Amino acid sequence: MLAPLPIASGDGFAGWQALNDTIMGGRSRGGVQATSAGLVLEAFVEPEGGGFVSCRSPVFDPPLDLSAYGALELELDGDGRRYKLAVACRDGVAGLTELIPGGLRWVAEFSTRPGGTSTVVIPFNRLTPSVRATPVGLPVRFDPAGVTRLQILHSKFGDMGGRNPGFRPGDLHLLIRSIQAVV
Repeated sequence: MLAPLPIASGDGFAGWQALNDTIMGGRSRGGVQATSAGLVLEAFVEPEGGGFVSCRSPVFDPPLDLSAYGALELELDGDGRRYKLAVACRDGVAGLTELIPGGLRWVAEFSTRPGGTSTVVIPFNRLTPSVRATPVGLPVRFDPAGVTRLQILHSKFGDMGGRNPGFRPGDLHLLIRSIQAVV
């Protein structure tokens, strides 16, 4: 049995940054801080304008090779909201995905408990291709051997482009304790 591959935990989240809807004219605000317990995302989510807050990793260079694994496991202290994991991969479509504004991401939604720690496992085969919260029909394939960035979002849009039923505006506090690749 292959042991889990740690990607980030505790203060290993150094270098992660907030990315909020202000990049598109929204008014949500938030920030992240790497602590000994993990990555803390504190934000105020404003539904008008963009309706999202997020935290994302630095670009992995070289890309993470997760081809021996089948899923990502997140351990986090949530608030009952529904979040989205977005995974960026190196371009496998002859450079075409870099021409798409916002870039191609592989996404999956997940829920958190209103109190305590949740462990969420997201199989790679559950990830769907998306560009700026809109599913795409391009002939693309998820490449676990070329993961270039991870992002966790709370957005008014779900991973299939419709409304996120677990979206709640207002104050948000999320602690991401760890992320690892699992079989």
